[in-house]
Amino acid sequence: MSVRPKLLAAFLLLLILSAPAGSVAAYEPSPDPVPARARVLTVLEDEEAEEGPWGFALRRQTVTLRILTGPYRGQSFTVDNYIPGQPAYDIILSAGDTVLVAIEEAEGEPVAIFIEDFVRDQYLYVLAALFALSLVAAGGRKGLRALLVLVLTILGVFFVLLPRLLAGSAPVPTTICVCALVTLVTMLMVAGPGRKALAATLGATGGVAVAGMLALYSGGLARLMGLNAQEAQLLYYVEDLTLDFRGLLFSGMILGALGAIMDVSMSIASATEEVRRAAPRLSPLALFQAGMNVGRDVMGTMANTLILAYTGGALPLLLLLMAYNASLIKVINLDLIATEVVRALTGSIGVVLSVPITAALASAVFARPAGRRTVIRARAISRPPVQRDLPPGSPPQ
Repeated sequence: MSVRPKLLAAFLLLLILSAPAGSVAAYEPSPDPVPARARVLTVLEDEEAEEGPWGFALRRQTVTLRILTGPYRGQSFTVDNYIPGQPAYDIILSAGDTVLVAIEEAEGEPVAIFIEDFVRDQYLYVLAALFALSLVAAGGRKGLRALLVLVLTILGVFFVLLPRLLAGSAPVPTTICVCALVTLVTMLMVAGPGRKALAATLGATGGVAVAGMLALYSGGLARLMGLNAQEAQLLYYVEDLTLDFRGLLFSGMILGALGAIMDVSMSIASATEEVRRAAPRLSPLALFQAGMNVGRDVMGTMANTLILAYTGGALPLLLLLMAYNASLIKVINLDLIATEVVRALTGSIGVVLSVPITAALASAVFARPAGRRTVIRARAISRPPVQRDLPPGSPPQ
């Protein structure tokens, strides 16, 4: 068995052993209605309802659905679909639409059917398949290994990190450890065991640790609470669940910066290795300078990547504040805005500082050992004596 299959088996075993058994079961909600897919056959009525079931006027659609999955597959039902007039929540149906429904049962019989949302997962699967094919087609074997690493990363997040956080582990140290594990597996799978993987792993881990500690410190000074997101507020009210929401906020910052930091670390380690192969007599200082030259070119684009990614996520909020002409002092002090600023800046600082960390480590591990270093010494070159013209009869020199 080669090194990579052994590594894969060890990582999968670690996933199984690391997930705390039964830690999530205590927070499972009560049994839900039966979920199923359904297709809209016809829209029988579409009119304004004088008074909906919640006591105010609504638009009502009466549609005929055919259940596509689950125990009621093949059966047809007539269902009322109420439209509240809020674009974020309106589900306006047409014949041929595929929707997700919840079927409430009583004594094994359906008593109510609710339309929850449009079915979108099929299109997401197609997009994911297109991404996988593109990665393999463009990258060949390395693309296939990168795809495998992505799957392992997702498994590590869902089967190690999230269960540990739900079990009450400290968010920031747990996230840093999981990120280090993911980084190690990623570098070994992509680059193989060797000095390049070692330098890239240590450099990325150092950058992640710096970003995490900086986020923890600056977020504490800014008094970020970690409850600005609606999902965090909903999680706050889950019974028998005690979480460190500030720690979760900083853990999210670390996880969000991991990809960019790994990219920078691997780029510098690879470049340093190539320079070492082309010029094996370079000193560690020269290798460090070469790695820094590459890192300076990379850090600018990577810092922009994080800033633009977080700005894009907050774009509706920024437009809202601009539309209402909110003052800068009010905007910059909002918890939501301050959180995004800290997230972007700490991640970018982690990217920037991973450059000298990786360059220093790579120059150390790629430098030729002192006993094998080639030393060039000047040698005296013997030259024949210069013959001069002598008078006739003179003895030779």
